[in-house]
Amino acid sequence: MKSRALAFALITLFAATMLRAQGYSADKPIGATAQETPAYLAHAGIEQRLGHSLPMSTTFTDETGRTGALSTWFHDKPVVMAEVYYNCAMLCPQVLHGLATGLGQTTLLPGKDYQVLVFSIDPMDTPADAVAKEKTFLSEAHWTNNPQAPGAVHFLTGTPASIASITSATGFHYVRVPGPDGKLDQFAHSSVIMFATPDGKLSKYISGIDYQPRDIRMALLDASQKKISNPVDLLILYCCSYSPTVGRYSVSVLHILSIAGMLTLLIVVGMIFLLTRKPKGSTA
Repeated sequence: MKSRALAFALITLFAATMLRAQGYSADKPIGATAQETPAYLAHAGIEQRLGHSLPMSTTFTDETGRTGALSTWFHDKPVVMAEVYYNCAMLCPQVLHGLATGLGQTTLLPGKDYQVLVFSIDPMDTPADAVAKEKTFLSEAHWTNNPQAPGAVHFLTGTPASIASITSATGFHYVRVPGPDGKLDQFAHSSVIMFATPDGKLSKYISGIDYQPRDIRMALLDASQKKISNPVDLLILYCCSYSPTVGRYSVSVLHILSIAGMLTLLIVVGMIFLLTRKPKGSTA
């Protein structure tokens, strides 16, 4: 009985410690609420939809002003995608820069081996905004003099319904957030790129803003063979949090501590269980 009481006490102590670490203390210091992540940011994140089909019949408009179904930009090749908004001045340019430089360093060729699709999540973005972003992207990938690149890289805009369709299909959740000036003109969202097979099925997600050429190459080769990856990036995304004051993601210490705490708790419970088990054949 004493062993069980000790086990219960340890578990209770650990649970209380974890709740306190995650901000559930009943006696929070003054100003603690202001330092917490706003509740609405809980809706900004990524839900990997590996193996799910993209909405190929949904209509978008590219940087040239051409409007068509999403299938218009699939040409029997794997596709690497990003979801951003074109008037973003913080996280989105980093995502696009990371994608452009990563692709530019692979031995695969745009148009010949894959397509690039960038979707705007802001219905206020226009084809003119898309033109400027595509120009920067081609320059950062060192494809300015590559005649095949413009036909393989497309920056798309769409209606609210079209944007909702693609973000829902890819599990890309976002919310409007205030910028440093207080205006509700920015978006909280994940920094991630996605890969799709030639027939429009999601095959891999890579999180962050720095995408290694070898990772991009392998993801494209797997997608070309219609291989679906495992959702290994969810843990990485969970360990990051969005800061609306600076407009970018950073490592969330609390999330990392919560994972470490839960693992430690499981180990402690397992050890207590093993120590309190009665040996087989014991009658005590």
